[in-house]
Amino acid sequence: MALSLFGERSVAAATPFRPFAAFVRWIAKAQAARTRRTALTSLLELDHARLNDLGITRQDVVDAVRNHGPAASLALNMARASNARR
Repeated sequence: MALSLFGERSVAAATPFRPFAAFVRWIAKAQAARTRRTALTSLLELDHARLNDLGITRQDVVDAVRNHGPAASLALNMARASNARR
């Protein structure tokens, strides 16, 4: 945190609150979460052979569903990498 001189406003006080921008960010995060859930649900609908072609198992997809947010795709990528070494 930077020290301010007497009579200066802090950076937090100078930053305007923009509720519309916050609402737009919230909508974008909700849409991204819905897209992730839809993609993981469609992966669960695939058969074992197709999942094996992708380099993942059904348990990997279930684990990714339990991880929320971007960690889900990271979990699937790590599972694909570990299954590729086998």
